[in-house]
Amino acid sequence: MKKDFAIGCLLVATMATGAFAATTVLTAAPTESWTVTNYYKQAVYDPKESKIGDIDDVLVDKSGKITGLVIGVGGFLGAGEKDVIVPFSAVKTAKKNDKWWLTLDETKDDLKGAPGFKYDRASTTWVPEKK
Repeated sequence: MKKDFAIGCLLVATMATGAFAATTVLTAAPTESWTVTNYYKQAVYDPKESKIGDIDDVLVDKSGKITGLVIGVGGFLGAGEKDVIVPFSAVKTAKKNDKWWLTLDETKDDLKGAPGFKYDRASTTWVPEKK
């Protein structure tokens, strides 16, 4: 009897989980949506088309909204690079020669003067750099 009850509970739990999963799957991609790939590891340019740096991370809040972009500026081949965070809304997209460009109304020198951040693996967050 206990075995039948346990099997029944397991069956109900499985069916409930399956029903929940089916309602969380989209049948089409949301309109006007982009992938993280359109930003992550992409170059960012200033208004004069000079490269500022590359996007090293995309910051997402608990509701799933993209809030900021971590841009690596300065340095050479990653050495001496400084990571800064800009609001997601500050980076604009532009299409030029059939290629998408990411632009920011700042220069590399402006961002070199901005506060730097480092990734803390223990807390899995970006924290201010200590000077």
